[in-house]
Amino acid sequence: MGRPNILFLFTDDQRFDTIAAHGNPEVSTPNLDWLVSNGTSFKNAYIMGGTDFAVCMPSRAMLMTGRTLFHLQDAGQTIPDHHVMLGEALQSDGFHCWGAGKWHNGSESYARNFNDGSDVYFGGMYDHWMVPVHRFDPSGEYPGRLTRTSAFRPSNVVEEKIADHTHSGTHSTELFSNQVCEFIDNYESQDPFFAYVAFMAPHDPRTMPQEFLDLYDANNLTPDANFMEAHPFDNGQLTVRDELLSSIPRKKSDTMQHIAEYYAMISHVDHQIGLIITALKKTGRLENTIIVFAGDNGLALGRHGLFGKQSLYEHSIHIPMIISGPGIPKDKKSEALVYTADLYPTLCDLVGVEIPETVVGLSLMPTIDGSSDGPRDYMYFAYKDLMRSVYFEDYKLIEYNVYGNRRTQLFNIKSDPVETLNLAHKDEFELVLKRLRDKMIEGKTEYSDNLPPFNRFWDGVNFE
Repeated sequence: MGRPNILFLFTDDQRFDTIAAHGNPEVSTPNLDWLVSNGTSFKNAYIMGGTDFAVCMPSRAMLMTGRTLFHLQDAGQTIPDHHVMLGEALQSDGFHCWGAGKWHNGSESYARNFNDGSDVYFGGMYDHWMVPVHRFDPSGEYPGRLTRTSAFRPSNVVEEKIADHTHSGTHSTELFSNQVCEFIDNYESQDPFFAYVAFMAPHDPRTMPQEFLDLYDANNLTPDANFMEAHPFDNGQLTVRDELLSSIPRKKSDTMQHIAEYYAMISHVDHQIGLIITALKKTGRLENTIIVFAGDNGLALGRHGLFGKQSLYEHSIHIPMIISGPGIPKDKKSEALVYTADLYPTLCDLVGVEIPETVVGLSLMPTIDGSSDGPRDYMYFAYKDLMRSVYFEDYKLIEYNVYGNRRTQLFNIKSDPVETLNLAHKDEFELVLKRLRDKMIEGKTEYSDNLPPFNRFWDGVNFE
């Protein structure tokens, strides 16, 4: 066999605990379960947060550049030429790079990252049954694409323009999965390929074929232990779009229906992933293809009284991540602390491509081959100029600076994974609090958290 192919499956708004094989018996994901049993799951995979309320935009930029949050440009709205993208690195070493699905980082970067593809949606979200898409254009010209004002402007206005065409009546999940199956079926080159499929699901609007909705009865699902009718304090994001998808105060019955529909969308994606895996089997490529599955961010859906992903709780930043294929241990669950940005250098190492100097993520190869427990001993998170967080030695600290109003939360993630018992003001945890605040200052330096206007978080913050 030659060098392995890469298939990258990326979902939208899928939080970490939505795979049956990872301990959630209420969701049906047989094909993701197959990936779990045939690969390595990173149980502590995270995004770094966001510098824009559209969290998926910087998340996707971090994935494709291997750079961390404060090393992006315009919150990931655009990717400058000197940030070498994953597809560019692979193309320079002989990979055929094909893409389809959602792209939230500008058309110019899309044209650099892929030399082939099918339909692309330039934007954040849309009606799944009539997505306005552009056909892949090797010239990189995508007139009339969805555009967006700068992430640094307070209005964040979205301007919608006319795309090339729509596939009215075809669900986005089926549209993009069918296209990658067609690519796999018809690929004849001896060059290895990198095929990237960015699903728009399970992002709302939560619609799917009825057969998947029929899998779930909201009355039979278990309410989350951290369900709340409202968030206990103003975190500065209580009126953003995502929070208005359900009534406030939250009603448990309404929330459970949202979760049933969310699970149904995930099962629909899972079914289509099964068809993609079948296409690899049918063409004899499965044994020589690295498959990566990951989510771009999580979602609250009633947890802590929130509905979106504009926070630093586990439900918003903790994501699923699985790697399977040649050289990857099967049915392994790693506890390593990893970021989305680590996937870029990991894939380069797996296929023998030199890692560009612009990449700051850390390869997971030592973790995969068992020579290391993980690339780092703590995690650092940020959301706009409102929140900072660190996760270190089982404890997680979240600090808020909301228009000058400061709050502190300290959780023991090991004993309180749903983050409901705040230890910050208990005398016996004074030393733990100090230790994590010291780590937060360390993270501020390590990850260059000095980018205006987001560095306003630090105004008036004094941990002494």
